[in-house]
Amino acid sequence: MEATAGAIKDATTQSFMKDVIEESKNQPVLVDFWAPWCGPCKQLTPVLEKAVKAAKGKVKLVKMDIDKHPEVPGQMGIQSIPAVIAFYNGQPVDGFMGALPESQVTEFLQRVTKGKVAPEERDLLKEADAALAEGDAAGAAALYGELIAQDAANVAALAGLAKSYLLVEDLEKAKQTLDLVPEAKRNDSAVAAARAALDVAEQAQKVGPVEELERKVAADPLDHQARFDLATGLNAAGKRTEAADHLLAIVKRDRKWNDDGARKQLVQFFEAWGPMDEATLDGRKKLSSLLFS
Repeated sequence: MEATAGAIKDATTQSFMKDVIEESKNQPVLVDFWAPWCGPCKQLTPVLEKAVKAAKGKVKLVKMDIDKHPEVPGQMGIQSIPAVIAFYNGQPVDGFMGALPESQVTEFLQRVTKGKVAPEERDLLKEADAALAEGDAAGAAALYGELIAQDAANVAALAGLAKSYLLVEDLEKAKQTLDLVPEAKRNDSAVAAARAALDVAEQAQKVGPVEELERKVAADPLDHQARFDLATGLNAAGKRTEAADHLLAIVKRDRKWNDDGARKQLVQFFEAWGPMDEATLDGRKKLSSLLFS
């Protein structure tokens, strides 16, 4: 009983700093963003509670009703629920959306708590992720390949390898790599991020040269399609903040344009970049200030 005492609680906007940010410096904290009217939330929450109790103190669960407390999800750019975000050392480190089955929730908790990854594998994955972040596609691919040789179903390594191929614009190999992910693990956050990155890369191939799009936008600032295409091109060129700012400009001027297309594209960018990327954090702050001001 002692291990699970206080492992599950409800949070308010006022208690979020203490219950989540500060507490996550002791062990991972999951935040379950939900609402009373959300059917899938009612399916997921009991599954989360069961998994957290089974973890016996390795992780805590904090539930936040977004109707009563919209400020925090607004700041984080949470646009649909259920959404579960894992915090560790005061920062969001992982997450998923939708009502996952119990087996996938358990796998998610194991990943968050590092429960099923051997230390040597963690080091190799960390080294591979660092190489990818530095733009060393070949080095990252070699390290991810080692991990996959040890475990062909290592989703973090498969997702990383796919991103390594995207770095050198080999979209076909990226797609083939993601096709190797087991069906049951295709909702994994790392895989979802890699798929989002692939989708965005495919979109970028269909837009014109960035310079030409910049001229179009300069000539007509209200040409939302040109600005949207420019954002896609800038993202492909690694100019994430500029890409986000152009989509935010569309949201500010005409939220309903193209069936809320600018906001949806921005959310896809966030997924592709990852929750800890500076452009994601900055973009979410700017988006929430537009949507919830």
